[in-house]
Amino acid sequence: MFGSQRVNEDGVLEIGGISIVQLKEKYGTPLYIMDKQYIVDQSKLIKNSFKSDFLNTEVAFASKSFLTVGMCKIVEELGLFLDVVSGGEIFTAVTAKFPMEKAHFHGNSKSIEELKMALKYGVGTIIVDNHLEFQTLEKLCLEANKKVDVILRVNPGINAHTHKYIQTTLFDSKFGVSIYMPETKELIKKMNSSKVINFKGIHAHIGSQIFDSVSFLKEAEVMANYIKELVEDNIPVDTLNLGGGFGIFYAEGDNPVDLKECLSSMVNIVENLNKDHNLGIKTLQIEPGRSLVANAGTTLYTVQGLKTTSTGKNYYFIDGGMTDNIRPALYQAKYTGVIGNKMLEDKNNLVTVAGKCCESGDLIIKDDKIQDAQLGDLLCVFGTGAYNYSMSNNYNRIPKPAVVIVEDGKSNLMVKRETYEDLIRNDVY
Repeated sequence: MFGSQRVNEDGVLEIGGISIVQLKEKYGTPLYIMDKQYIVDQSKLIKNSFKSDFLNTEVAFASKSFLTVGMCKIVEELGLFLDVVSGGEIFTAVTAKFPMEKAHFHGNSKSIEELKMALKYGVGTIIVDNHLEFQTLEKLCLEANKKVDVILRVNPGINAHTHKYIQTTLFDSKFGVSIYMPETKELIKKMNSSKVINFKGIHAHIGSQIFDSVSFLKEAEVMANYIKELVEDNIPVDTLNLGGGFGIFYAEGDNPVDLKECLSSMVNIVENLNKDHNLGIKTLQIEPGRSLVANAGTTLYTVQGLKTTSTGKNYYFIDGGMTDNIRPALYQAKYTGVIGNKMLEDKNNLVTVAGKCCESGDLIIKDDKIQDAQLGDLLCVFGTGAYNYSMSNNYNRIPKPAVVIVEDGKSNLMVKRETYEDLIRNDVY
């Protein structure tokens, strides 16, 4: 159980003080449910753990994990910065009237139009990925007569143990430039001498869903030591951004990072190296996404089919699938599920939960024990607050689900359910 999840006397799961039966009656299924209290509590935990008596510490929400206009407003309410990676995410933040000076613009392939958009709307910091992007941005700033704060994304070469699709600091990664290449230091010198680019520091992100705290501590050490090299070459570094990627619980076998211990240790490492070597670092940043919102989310489905194959394999068929959760098909992500209206019953049925798409790989949960189900029962899949709505799609022309946020017995729509009319809105005929 996470956040405000509770089981009432009838054995029905409640989230934010509202039963899932009521939520289905009001909003239908499939349905993404976001628990605001969990987000608030997790934000406090992260901010309180990532504090320093000597450095300014900033927490930026990695919005690619879950972004809506309403989420932007929550991020502002919680006093967080915002990490955006596209023109669409910038536009969402601007629409929400988010203070764009607190936005960081990421991406390894920013278009000229997106960079112009970032300058137009006053994005506070642009994280430059490579030499060509720096040249393009510098030219745009000169043409627009604007200056912008910039951080360079570097690759510290730390092999974090996670799925290969979400590793980001292997030497052949598409992200950033290696700290072990002399060309990187030459790029930083050019950035530092630019008249329109205000070089602030360096950034690294070693991957996602990482359970090994040692990887994050090594990252902090390696990055601080690289700053030592820069300072010795008379390049001042104001800001160090250590990214995110902190692993969370999805299913049995997951061993989440102890955020409180990990974050405080990262801060201590940078503080000590900053002091010992007079590095001049003033601001330390991180960018949690999944660890802030994943376990705030539950996806609610209706069971609309049951099958036992000739080999004895049991299936529960749901009214959603890889269109609302593509992660199991994409990189074998695991999830935990329950029959939410039968929480007091034993989980004794070995089941695979399959979606409605015409793909054999459309499987949300594989061979896990769940309560016995009947048609119309409500299946809850936990940990879907990150990278589920964000990666949702219309394969098989299936409309995307609604998103609701719950708190203190109240629910509000964050995103309306798509209609069939929405699916053909941009068709030309």
